[in-house]
Amino acid sequence: MTTRGLPAHAAGLDAYPRILPLADTAASVEFADVIDPAINARVAALDIAVSASELPGIVETTPTYRSLLICYDPAVLNFASLVGAVRKLIRETLAVPEMSARRWTVPVLYGPPHGEDLAEVARHCGLHRDEVIAAHTGVEFRVYLVGFAPGVPVLGRLPVSLHMPRRTRPRPSVAAGSVLIAGAQASLLSNAMPSGWHILGRTPVRAFQPEADDPFLFRPGDRVRFRAIDRVAFDDLAEAAARGRPAALLDTA
Repeated sequence: MTTRGLPAHAAGLDAYPRILPLADTAASVEFADVIDPAINARVAALDIAVSASELPGIVETTPTYRSLLICYDPAVLNFASLVGAVRKLIRETLAVPEMSARRWTVPVLYGPPHGEDLAEVARHCGLHRDEVIAAHTGVEFRVYLVGFAPGVPVLGRLPVSLHMPRRTRPRPSVAAGSVLIAGAQASLLSNAMPSGWHILGRTPVRAFQPEADDPFLFRPGDRVRFRAIDRVAFDDLAEAAARGRPAALLDTA
């Protein structure tokens, strides 16, 4: 990567954290080039700090695995001033402990007819169907980011025993509530959409509720555990969710 054409304060691109301009209305604050809980925690801390700073000209922020996108109004805030303010916030957040995480339990009906890839995943990973479910429900996932579609949480890290590449032919439409895996990641869909990820099952949990005061169920930094349920429990929870009752359980202990 070359620094040609970049302002002097955006040079030194091999050093992290680094702040890169994206056209003239956004900047990317990059902390690393890996998926790591500690790096993601630093992204979340900076996101909170930027919001709390009430820096004039900030339009919105979007946290990702390892970087924070900051959109700003260049008529109010120039790039050099943004870099100075952000670097100060980065220094101040170094000593800030990670916030206590919200912990969710998400019920899942595994296997057909909603988890049509469960048998394929089991064959690819050399596991029995029940071992795939046990591995998926046996870990606590971290919500690294929420994106790609409204309310969709991207979760890590998937147990190594379940790692497998994406499908060679993506499906043109995968149902809302589908619980998916691909690579080292897991997720659940908030709306029907195309996907090349593998479908293990379906949850009655509604991750995106546009009619609610807070439409997004999950936030970056949340923790998620999946719990296997049967068809009767799924139908009961789906009916309750349709009436506005949450199907995911929030640990308030």
